[in-house]
Amino acid sequence: MARVKGFRRSGDVREEAPEHSMDPRATEEHPYRPTVIDNAIYRDGERVDTPGSLADAFEHLKKMPGSMAWIGLYRPKEWELVKLGEEFELHELALEDAIVGSQRPKADRYGDTLFVVLRAARYLDEVEEVAFGEVHVFIGPNFVITVRHAEAPDLQAVRKRMESNPDLLRQGPQAVLYAILDAVVDGYAPVVAGLQKDIEEIEVQVFSGDPSVSRRVYELSGEVIEFHRATAPLVGMIHGFIAGAPKYGVNDELQSYLRDVADHSITVTERISAFRQMLQNILVVNSTLVTQAQNAEMARMTEASIRQGEEVKKISAWAAILFAPTLVGTIYGMNFDFMPETHWIFGYPFAIVLMAAVCLILYTVFKRRDWL
Repeated sequence: MARVKGFRRSGDVREEAPEHSMDPRATEEHPYRPTVIDNAIYRDGERVDTPGSLADAFEHLKKMPGSMAWIGLYRPKEWELVKLGEEFELHELALEDAIVGSQRPKADRYGDTLFVVLRAARYLDEVEEVAFGEVHVFIGPNFVITVRHAEAPDLQAVRKRMESNPDLLRQGPQAVLYAILDAVVDGYAPVVAGLQKDIEEIEVQVFSGDPSVSRRVYELSGEVIEFHRATAPLVGMIHGFIAGAPKYGVNDELQSYLRDVADHSITVTERISAFRQMLQNILVVNSTLVTQAQNAEMARMTEASIRQGEEVKKISAWAAILFAPTLVGTIYGMNFDFMPETHWIFGYPFAIVLMAAVCLILYTVFKRRDWL
């Protein structure tokens, strides 16, 4: 049995490699679905057999020269991939990536076998989020093996499309790879439209002063970055396929199809780059608006504090003015016999004039200092 590097043994205990501890699928629960979604043998663009097992498919290939096997797997078990690797002589590094999952988009060639990792995406309208899927494709001289780890992309639709176009399917595994690439890239269009709608809604929230918009911008920025990681490598990958087309017998028609997919990929990556710039600009605008709102609030508080200070000064000034006659009246109301001016005939008028003079002097001083 082929050894897969994703696992190793220590004595009789089977240890898990570090890659598996980083696999987010390890803790996910999914409804039951058969591992082998479809298993078919094609010849001259037509389905000629549907083997009941993977071993039967391999035997049919040996008995029917010029035929092609297309095996579709959904979240296969490790032993199934190991067995498949033995039958089709798949490289252990490619098998390890297919078992572990969570790979970046890439294309690696191991001898006559091409290993391609693609990241599909779906826009979920109900939660306004982007869900990412992953598909691994093994392309050999006479076989195509697809390993899906999520609902997207819908490879059953790709198979139906190819079976309805025998002329294209007759071109072999490279044509199937093109169809899968085309389906993945076409699936990006609804995601781009959904993100565009989200950004427009965010712009409205920003200028309406919605305080929750910052969190939404942050979350959407993360989705856009993840989307960029899924799409950015595709352009170089497809151009590499086109450059190597003569070596691997890809005809001019299929090269034209690949160039069309490359053009769509470029369009998607350009839109994503524009989204990232727009979100950065939105963050700057939102930060500016928040700062302006804070400054306006601080200005209002400062004005209120100034008005309050003015009122306090007026109250303090009038209190001082009223304190002077109160002080004089209090002293001369102590009823002592031996006090100046107590028995003076002009004592009372003098006290009244004194209180009025002190009040007038204090009023004049406070008025000149703008306290009144």
